[in-house]
Amino acid sequence: MKPQTRRQFLAASATTVATAAALAPTTANADGHEADENKFPEPAADAKFAAPYGQPLFQISVAQWSLNKLFWDKKVDNRDYGKYVREQFDLDAVEWVNQFFKDKATDFGYIREMKQRCDDHGVKTLLVMVDGEGALGDPDEAKRKQAVENHYKWVIASKLLAGHSIRVNAKSNGKLPWDEQKKLAADGLAQLTEFARGFDINVIVENHGGLSSNGKWLAQVMDEVALPECGTLPDFGNFPGNYDNYLGIHEMMPYAKAVSAKCKAFDDKGDHVETDFARMMRIVLGHGYRGYVGVEFEGKGDKTKGVIDGTTLLRRLRKELTA
Repeated sequence: MKPQTRRQFLAASATTVATAAALAPTTANADGHEADENKFPEPAADAKFAAPYGQPLFQISVAQWSLNKLFWDKKVDNRDYGKYVREQFDLDAVEWVNQFFKDKATDFGYIREMKQRCDDHGVKTLLVMVDGEGALGDPDEAKRKQAVENHYKWVIASKLLAGHSIRVNAKSNGKLPWDEQKKLAADGLAQLTEFARGFDINVIVENHGGLSSNGKWLAQVMDEVALPECGTLPDFGNFPGNYDNYLGIHEMMPYAKAVSAKCKAFDDKGDHVETDFARMMRIVLGHGYRGYVGVEFEGKGDKTKGVIDGTTLLRRLRKELTA
């Protein structure tokens, strides 16, 4: 590993101080935040960031869900996802969605073919997004254990694909109190992470409904699990309407092992209509993150064009934000 430059060291030190201040105990409202919840340490509007030695400031991947209609309609074979990403977007990394090969989870020949076709086009797997395998925070201990075990096959699939993680949901019973849901979700995640760490695979949680879409709650879950292989996948768009998305990303970033740039529509200048991507990326980079940012297009119209627009915006911001 290359040693940090002085600039990188100072940037990382500043991030540590800001993060510590943001996560300090506070008097919270029912939603887990202080009354003045919109104030948090974040980089200035003109901030620039040092890139890793010899590498871009961040890299760009594509979430398979962006192109879901192509796979549902069988216009693109699931195994050719990597090929499609290389040919259409000239990108080198993908994030799979288990729904498109759920019946092939234990078909190792099929999964190896997925990897080989990616390899043939210089594309690598980052993670597998997993849904529909039960609530990892189920109040019923037996059901919680079953949900954990249901995820085992996806850990193995991600390993065969040479990924680094599986993305899961921290679902519990939404009628239970904050702390009880936290403990239940942390228990299921810890059990799954203990299994996954044996395969050198991370278990990462997206803000994806229920209390998981509260960044403060999810940060507390991560602290409760307290395993380095368990982290978050902050998604720019998956917060309720009354929630400050920028605050939520800030709360999740200390634990992030991947980032999802949710996008829906762009204006004539190529900027996102609903989300200030420049501000989001300053928050992401201000926490020291230098990994892949996944384009996840959920807008109307041509899905391929939507991914191109999202990729173009991130490439522009990468250039503008590099010191």
